[in-house]
Amino acid sequence: MNTSENKNEDWMRLLTSETRQKLEKIQLGGGKKSIEKQHGRNKLTARERIDFLIDKNSVFTEIGSFTGYEMYPEYGGCPSGGIVAGIGFVGNKRCVIIANDQTVKAGAWFPITAKKFLRMQEIAIENNLPVIYLVDSAGVFLPMQDEIFPDKEHFGRAFYNNARMSAKGITQISAVLGACVAGGAYLPIMSDETLMVEGNGSIFLAGPYLVKAAIGEDVDAETLGGAVTHTEISGIADYKFDTEQECLEQIKRIFSKLSHRPKAGFDRIEPKLPNRKAGNIYSIMSENNSKPYDIVQIIESVVDNSEFDQFKEDYGKTIVCGYARVDGWAVGIVANQRLIVKSKKGEMQLGGVIYGDSADKAARFILNCNQKKIPLVFLQDVTGFMVGSRSEHSGITKDGAKLVQAVANSIVPKITIIIGNSYGAGNYAMCGKAYNPRFIYAWPSAKIAVMGGEQAAKTLLQIQVVSLKAKGEEISAEEENKLLSKISQRYQTQTTPYYAAARLWVDEIIDPITTRTRIAEAIAAANENSHFEEFKTGVFQV
Repeated sequence: MNTSENKNEDWMRLLTSETRQKLEKIQLGGGKKSIEKQHGRNKLTARERIDFLIDKNSVFTEIGSFTGYEMYPEYGGCPSGGIVAGIGFVGNKRCVIIANDQTVKAGAWFPITAKKFLRMQEIAIENNLPVIYLVDSAGVFLPMQDEIFPDKEHFGRAFYNNARMSAKGITQISAVLGACVAGGAYLPIMSDETLMVEGNGSIFLAGPYLVKAAIGEDVDAETLGGAVTHTEISGIADYKFDTEQECLEQIKRIFSKLSHRPKAGFDRIEPKLPNRKAGNIYSIMSENNSKPYDIVQIIESVVDNSEFDQFKEDYGKTIVCGYARVDGWAVGIVANQRLIVKSKKGEMQLGGVIYGDSADKAARFILNCNQKKIPLVFLQDVTGFMVGSRSEHSGITKDGAKLVQAVANSIVPKITIIIGNSYGAGNYAMCGKAYNPRFIYAWPSAKIAVMGGEQAAKTLLQIQVVSLKAKGEEISAEEENKLLSKISQRYQTQTTPYYAAARLWVDEIIDPITTRTRIAEAIAAANENSHFEEFKTGVFQV
C-alpha cells in the first residue's frame, strides 16, 4: 500500500471511528441514571428487551440509530428518536421490531419519533415482514403536540397503518411493558395479539390524573388499565405475565408457529467472499473525496469473487452499470464514476457528473433489471448533471428525465448506498430517499445537499450582499469574508451524514466494511415479499 492509500485509509477509519463513538453515546438513551431507574422498576431497557427477544446467535440490524441526533436541544435531545428499531429473527422468522425507549422522556413521541415509527412500518409493509411492538411510552410529547398530532404523517398515521397492515395479512404483536396511554392505546388493540406485564404494563385512554380532572373519579393506574383489568374484565389484552422475560418468551413461541410465506424468488447461489481483502475498501476513496478514484475497485471489494460484468463498459463512462452477486444474491449495480478528462484546456476532473450518455445507459440498464427481476444497488457519489450550452443542446434534461422515469417506476427492490457526494438532481436520479429505495444507507464520508458547500455558500453570500445593498447598506471585504465563513459553517453542518441520518434522509450511517452485509440483508428482507406490480414507465422523450 502506497503513502496515498495509507492517508486515504487513515481518513476513512477516523471517520468510521467518530461514527462509532457517537453511536456508543446514543445507545445510552436517556443516560446511565435513567437506565438505573428503569432497572429499579424491574424493567429492561429497549435494547436489553430486543437482545433478549431475538434468536440466539442471530444479528439485529438496527435502523435509524442516529434519528434525532442533535435535534431538540431545548428539551434535552431525543436519542434515536426515543425508539430502538430494526430487523431481527424471532422464532426463526425475519421481522421488524420497534421498542419505545422509556429512558428518553418516558418514551414520549417527538415529531421525529413519529417519522421513524412510520418508516419502520413502511419497511414492514414493503417487505411483508411481521412486526413486534415493545410498548413503553407516555404518549405524545405535549410541548410539541402541534407538530405531531393531526397531520397525515403524524402520530395517528401509525394506527392507520396498523389497520392497513392487518388487512394485508401482516402479523402484528404488541407487548405492553410499561405505559400505553391516550391515542397510543390503540396500537396494541389494533395488533393481532396483546401481551401485558402485571404491575408495569397499563393501557388507558386517560390516566388517573386526567380521569380525576375530567370526571372526578379517583382510581389508580392498575385498576384503571392494568394487566389484570384488561385480561379479566375488559378482555382487551390476551395474556398477562409476572415478568418481562416471561412476556418476551411468549412472543417467541407465537412467532415460532407463524406460517412460511411465498418468497419473491430473487436468484441466489452459494456465496463467495470478494477476492479483494475487506479492509482495502477503506483506502480506495481519496482523503476528503478530493480526487478521482475507480468505483469498480469499491464494487470489487463488495461483490462475490470480485466479479463484475459491466454493461456498455465503453459508453457513458460517468456511470458504471453491471451485474454481480452479493452474498450469493444476483444484483444489478448502478454507480457513479469520477473521471479525469483531457481537453484542449488541460485536464478536468469530473466529480461524479452525469452526462446524457451516462443517463441513457443507466436508464436502459434499470429497464433490463426490471425485466429480469434483479434487485438494484445504487452507489452514490454524484455532484449532479452536466450543465452548459453544449449539454443543454444535446438534451441533458431529456436524458435525465428518462433516468428519473426508470428509477421512479422501477418495481424491483432498490438499495442505495451514499458513499460520497449526493448533490442536487443527482440525488434523485441515483435513487435518493424521495425515490423510495427499500433501504438507504450512508458511509461516514457522505455529503447530502442541493449543491457543493463552496458553490452554495458563495451563492447565498451573493444573495445576502445584493439584499443589503438594495437597502442602502454597504458591506466591507472583511465583513463579507465573515459572512461567507458563517454561511459556509452552517451549510457544512447541514451536509454531514449525521444531519441526514437525524432526519431519516438515510436509514443508517454504516461502516464501509459492512456494505456487503447490509446489501445482502436488504435483499433477503425484500425477498420476503412475493408481490410485484406490473412494470410500466411514464411518458418520456426519446
